[in-house]
Amino acid sequence: MVATPLGNLRDMTLRGLDLLRAVDVIAAEDTRHSRRLLDAFGIDARLVALHEHNEQTAVGELIGLLAEGAHVALITDAGTPAISDPGARAVARVRAAGFRVVPVPGACAAIAALSAAGLADSAFHFAGFLPPRASARRAALEALRPLAATLVFYESPHRIAEMLADLVAVLEAGREIVIAREITKLHEQIVRLPLPDALDWLAADPNHSRGEFVVMVSGVPPLQGLEPEAERVLALLMPELPLKTAARLAAEITGAPRNALYARALALKEG
Repeated sequence: MVATPLGNLRDMTLRGLDLLRAVDVIAAEDTRHSRRLLDAFGIDARLVALHEHNEQTAVGELIGLLAEGAHVALITDAGTPAISDPGARAVARVRAAGFRVVPVPGACAAIAALSAAGLADSAFHFAGFLPPRASARRAALEALRPLAATLVFYESPHRIAEMLADLVAVLEAGREIVIAREITKLHEQIVRLPLPDALDWLAADPNHSRGEFVVMVSGVPPLQGLEPEAERVLALLMPELPLKTAARLAAEITGAPRNALYARALALKEG
């Protein structure tokens, strides 16, 4: 599993180059795209396609090659394979067949963006791409809302406006957002804003909608008298129980004040 650059070719690791030169076959998400990468480094290797539409069938060919003693590298168009990209199902099949899978680390858009975001939450939750349909996207955000962790998303240029609108609508106004686009590329941009300002920033310049995005949102804001864990437990219980019962059980589970939990439950119910 060989990570490849997000944009800047100099981010290709020396170990990754050594392995791509040494293997018998390279499985690539887009063979034409990957051929340009390999040509840039003078690598003449056999390429086979492995992408989201043929992963289950293509991995059978790879397992056959491994059984014959071949060495196979798997790459995607950019970044680390199997991270919101094809590869995870192939890895599972290869491991189940008894072959070793070796990670060769390198570029990863989520980690690169997080390192430059400056969000100080003690944890992060990588959510990848949200669902394309608005109702499913908002439901996913509601489920993530109680987390006391930086939320990390990928998004494409043609859906960034809808995604930001839902973030603003669903999440608390006291959060901060970091929008990173075109990481490591010529027009790289990383901005940090109060969450409610995200749509104004996007509309201020047509270029702000271009490129591939990593969007990061700070964790649930701290509440007076309530720890994040109490907030999380309350949010899990509320859809299943009457408010008073949810508040009482959340208090018993977390030790947080029942009255504060009930007040928070009322506020959440009222939007």
